[in-house]
Amino acid sequence: MPRYRYVCETCGSEQMKFHLYNESPKYFCNGCYVPSQMVRALTAPQIVTKDSEEETKVGALTKEYIESNKQILEEEKRKAKESTHESS
Repeated sequence: MPRYRYVCETCGSEQMKFHLYNESPKYFCNGCYVPSQMVRALTAPQIVTKDSEEETKVGALTKEYIESNKQILEEEKRKAKESTHESS
């Protein structure tokens, strides 16, 4: 289902909404609670291109992020231990 960005004409707050292309539902603003002041904003379409040289297996990027965050977590744990425990 497509995702659309809506902007309140009154307060300028933004919301992301999911609905079919041919639907035009009325939304309430979460910022000022004014009914039917939300208008669909013009957005550029997302275009995904794949480089044949850079094709990776499913989940490779996720695994990369997990590994990098593990290193960050270990560093934060080490800092927390040093700051909360007295050295003997």
